[in-house]
Amino acid sequence: MNREQMSRIAHAHHPIKAPLDDDAVRGLLERGISRPDARVLDLGCGGGEWLLRALSTRPRLHAEGVDISEDALAQAREAASGLGVQERLVLHQQAAADFVSAQPFDLVLSVGAAHAFGGLLPTLAAARGHLAPGGHVLVGDGIWEGEPSPEAVEMLGDFADLATTLDRVTADGWTPVHGHVSTRRELDDYEWSCWGTLAAWALDHPDDPDSSQALATAATRRSEWLRSYRDSFGFLCLVLRRTPTA
Repeated sequence: MNREQMSRIAHAHHPIKAPLDDDAVRGLLERGISRPDARVLDLGCGGGEWLLRALSTRPRLHAEGVDISEDALAQAREAASGLGVQERLVLHQQAAADFVSAQPFDLVLSVGAAHAFGGLLPTLAAARGHLAPGGHVLVGDGIWEGEPSPEAVEMLGDFADLATTLDRVTADGWTPVHGHVSTRRELDDYEWSCWGTLAAWALDHPDDPDSSQALATAATRRSEWLRSYRDSFGFLCLVLRRTPTA
C-alpha cells in the first residue's frame, strides 16, 4: 500500500485533512470569501474538500484546484459531480508551485500544503502571484505551542511559535484579518480519527495483503503523536490581506 492509499483510508472519517472541525472550516471560509461570485483557488487542493464546501453553499462561486495527485483529483471530480457543482470547478494536475493562471482570484487558499512550496513564506509568495486586488489568502500551517523535541522537529518541520509566525507574516507584507488556532480537541480528534480509522480498516480486512502494514503504521503514527509531538505541535490558519505600501 502506497502512502497516498494509506492517507485516503486514514482520512475517511475526518472532514478535512487538517486538525480543524466543521465550524472552524466554515468560519474560515466565511471570512475569506468576501463576495458571492468569488473566484477561489486552492494550491495543493488534494481531494478538493475546501473547494467543495465553498461551492456547495455559494451557487455563484467558481473554483480551481491544483494538485499533483491524479487519485485525489479523481476523488474531487466524483464528489463535485455528486454535489452538482462540477461545472463550476476546474482541476489542474500539476505541481502547485508551477501553476499559472491568466486571471486572478478573490481567495487563494493553501492549508497544510506549505511543504509543496518550501515553507509558509514561500507559500504566501506563490499565493500573492494569483491574488486579485483586495483579495484574501487563507493559509494553514504548523506552529509550536511548546518546546519541541528534536524528534518532533525532524518529523514535522522547523516551525516557529505563534507570535514569531505572526511577526514573520506581517513583516512579509500581510495583515491578518482573521485566524484560528486549532484547539486541543481538534488536534486530538484529528489524530484519533486518522490512526483509529486506519487500524479499523486493517482489522476489518484481515485477508488483505496490506492489512498488517496498515495496522503497524497506525500503531507507529499513534505512538509518534503521543510520545513525540502531542504536547508541542499546534496548527494555525490565517486569513490575510495585503498590507498597503506607503
